[in-house]
Amino acid sequence: MSGYGMNRRNALRLLGLGAMGTAMAACAPSGTGGGSDSGDTKSKDFGFSSWSLNEESSKARIQKIVSDWEKAHKSKISTTAYPYNEYLQQFTLKLNGGEITGAVHLDIAWLAAIAQMGKLADLKDVAAKGGYTDVALQSGQYGGVQYGLPWTTGSIGLIGNQDLLIEAGVKQHPTTISEFEDALRALKELKGITPYAAATKVAQLKDIFPWMQTFGCTILEGETVTIGDDASIDAVEWYKKLHDEKLIAKDVDRFDARALFGQGTVGFYDDAVIGKGATLATAKDKSLASRMVPVPRPVVKAGDQPRALLWGGVIAVVKGDGQEAATDFALHTTSDTRTVVEHFEALALPPTTTEGLADPKVAVDTFTSDWTEMITKTATPGPFWAYARNAQIEEAVAKQVQAVLVGQSSAKDAMKKAGEEVATLIKD
Repeated sequence: MSGYGMNRRNALRLLGLGAMGTAMAACAPSGTGGGSDSGDTKSKDFGFSSWSLNEESSKARIQKIVSDWEKAHKSKISTTAYPYNEYLQQFTLKLNGGEITGAVHLDIAWLAAIAQMGKLADLKDVAAKGGYTDVALQSGQYGGVQYGLPWTTGSIGLIGNQDLLIEAGVKQHPTTISEFEDALRALKELKGITPYAAATKVAQLKDIFPWMQTFGCTILEGETVTIGDDASIDAVEWYKKLHDEKLIAKDVDRFDARALFGQGTVGFYDDAVIGKGATLATAKDKSLASRMVPVPRPVVKAGDQPRALLWGGVIAVVKGDGQEAATDFALHTTSDTRTVVEHFEALALPPTTTEGLADPKVAVDTFTSDWTEMITKTATPGPFWAYARNAQIEEAVAKQVQAVLVGQSSAKDAMKKAGEEVATLIKD
């Protein structure tokens, strides 16, 4: 089976939560499709869960949205926050146990797995009122149902420090792997600089997927996993080469990379368009904004299409307590023009509505417009997003890549093992 039509017990198991998740599922309230319509759906008080409430760069902005709503509607919003890397597991356990209600912030990569638990409301009717772009709307859909209202839609690509590139003698942004390597080696000559703050921790090593695709690995064709082919091995051997030449650093995740980039000590790193706002929020040198540039992912040979991973977040609504007010909050937060433009100004997150994108305060930002044109236009969804075991699949591949980086396995053996593990995960 490929992850469709699961009950909540299987959804938890396939998320990789093991015996603990299964036990929680067994104790959870029963209901149609695993969800529950009990509780006061008309209550003006509701909950709101988001990892952004746990991050210094975004916490104040999100809290203001919450506070403004509470004042305007004389309601109480109970907030829940977990670190991003822990959010899916903690959120799923508490959602299944009936401890999460109201509006919930979800990464679009998690939507399929959470939707299969049967606890999210269908937001089709309210989504029609938002004025969202077609691409944004589709990011909140699973199985033909609109489970989420798009909060931000973009992609994950490379961000470069233009001043460091100039200082290193890199006159043009690299467009091929060969040019990229040359640029990294030039950056390495600068004192105290990490040429490429690539993900090397398991939590973000899913970043290897677009590099695999760059080298020609399709990753998944129908139900056939192609990880383990020559292209995937070439990609991981290349990553290992960068690691051994100290062109990338050990034990780095997205948040480490942002911090290092904010200190002006990184040439390139992978991030979503949020990276600009998130990095500047904690950077001491605010002029860094003028030096941050989007860079399409280099390709193996000139003329190939640069690869990027579609990225974004939605606000979904849990059926039950406070459902109607939470739905109104989700619509307001994601589509009210003043709110989304202020959100953009604070965090550099582009709106998902046509009106929001056309606002002069958004349209004038060249970083965002360049990113959309150069990176998002060729972005594709994660290869395993449709599977409830997506998180477990990504972790299985990441662990094998890490084993190569630390010298515990060859790329050939690791990718063979990764492909076999993934094939088992998508068929069980």
